[in-house]
Amino acid sequence: MNISKYVRSTIAIAAFAITAFVMSGCGGVSDAEMAQLNDLRSEVKSLQTTADSLKEERSNLEKDIAAKNAKLQECAKDKEETKANLDKMPK
Repeated sequence: MNISKYVRSTIAIAAFAITAFVMSGCGGVSDAEMAQLNDLRSEVKSLQTTADSLKEERSNLEKDIAAKNAKLQECAKDKEETKANLDKMPK
């Protein structure tokens, strides 16, 4: 009884090893698939570079807008001061 258990487990392990060996040979990547994968990687890298440059450009534009808005507020303040000073002048 012990020997038959040993033989069964040995056969099961051998069957599993053979199945794993056969399955690993079937799942390879072809040269065409590898070329396509490399093309996709380069495209992703290119798109990432473009996205980064657009983010930098957006940041610069937001800084410019903030500076111009600050200048507009300063001009509005100067206008109000000038208007108040003109109203104080005798007519």
